[in-house]
Amino acid sequence: MDRRELLRGVTALAGASYVMSGSSRILDAQEPAAGPARFFPGFKPFRFDTTGATINGVVGGQGPPLLLLHGAPQTHISWRLVAPKLAEEHTLVIPDLRGYGDSSKPPDGESHVNYSKRAMALDQVEVMKHFGFDRFPVVGHDRGGRVAQRMALDHPEKVTKLAVLDIIPTHYLYTHVTIEFVQAYFHWFNYLRPAPGPENELKAAGEAQKARATSEVQLEYLRTSADPANIHAMCEDYRAGASIDLKHDEADLSKKIACPLLVLWGERSPMGRIYDVLTIWRDRGTKVTGKALPGGHNLQEDVPEQVIAEITMLLKA
Repeated sequence: MDRRELLRGVTALAGASYVMSGSSRILDAQEPAAGPARFFPGFKPFRFDTTGATINGVVGGQGPPLLLLHGAPQTHISWRLVAPKLAEEHTLVIPDLRGYGDSSKPPDGESHVNYSKRAMALDQVEVMKHFGFDRFPVVGHDRGGRVAQRMALDHPEKVTKLAVLDIIPTHYLYTHVTIEFVQAYFHWFNYLRPAPGPENELKAAGEAQKARATSEVQLEYLRTSADPANIHAMCEDYRAGASIDLKHDEADLSKKIACPLLVLWGERSPMGRIYDVLTIWRDRGTKVTGKALPGGHNLQEDVPEQVIAEITMLLKA
């Protein structure tokens, strides 16, 4: 058995107790885990209606809070390998971002506003408030890191510490376009084309991947990422990144992330090869540290033990 699969199957952790209120639906921890929840033994699935979306996810562990945000085209199960260890000392809230996984897919809105990182960040602030957490650290990978950056700027009183995995700020990328960026991240431009061009291409690619998929994890990712509604929502996320998100970022260029910021990137990822990641982030925060890890883009799946160690040091500092 692969070491990651062994880690995923560790002894179930005791989930924290939560009071149901409002429009949240949390399943009993004694019920057999089904769907994505099977990747998180001992955690409780939840669905919560925020101001603009219905957010799906899992919650579990014990101790102070920690919010984990996934990237594209993944879902919250991307954290399955790091969750068991982190949950020993923290209450983890691990959602699907709006538009992804089993969270709802709101209408696009004018200028893609419903998929702006501002809207996505507010979702998660409301989710954390529902669980009784007014202040909390956030770890975000890929698109989740961009949501986390916006959260730290819009809600600095909420975010106590921040870690971003294998990204640099969206505004920097779109204002420093190079041939290396286009070649390494062509999808950043491809997904911006009007619907349904990229959506149709992604659906065909997703169906082909489903036909070849063999592992439980691959099949679970493709269950949602090959769904037309999910595909469109992801494209809207990218379209928002190149439009309304840039306006929000430009308005906040004088602001810096005030909380401690940890930046991690993959040694095998194009991000570190193309950019001076740490220097770029030091221009956007006041207390920035970081390093490369020996993995690719999906660090929490490639090198979960190293990610756990870095996050633990950030939380204890």
